[in-house]
Amino acid sequence: MKNLVYIFLGIVFGIAMYKAEAASWFRIYEMFNFQSFHMYGFIATALLIGAIGLQLLKRYEAKDIKGEKIKVRPKEKSIIRYLIGGVLFGLGWALVGACPGPIFVLLGAGVWPMLIVIVFSLLGTYLYGIMKDKLPH
Repeated sequence: MKNLVYIFLGIVFGIAMYKAEAASWFRIYEMFNFQSFHMYGFIATALLIGAIGLQLLKRYEAKDIKGEKIKVRPKEKSIIRYLIGGVLFGLGWALVGACPGPIFVLLGAGVWPMLIVIVFSLLGTYLYGIMKDKLPH
């Protein structure tokens, strides 16, 4: 039953992203050309909500589905990893016209070529999981 709640929330989130045009290639194109504040406002709002949510998790010692305390650990600081990851992420976003969240929204909206993007996103994530310990720190 708990999983149905998360599926419902995911669907609501996807509808909100679609209606807010966060999955629109044209909005993303405008953002990369600095022609519109729309996407920057959307991203800033997401960062603000995420920061508040993270602070609430820490303050109230939130628990996951299994009832275990959620551990919020600081990430290791590494310029090279963030630089390479950011460049790859940005190139993928620019080439596809969507970041990871909206690719599922676009698939739900019937943009079937996003299946290819999803498959290769999952493959890239899997390969990173295999190679992450071998990458430079």
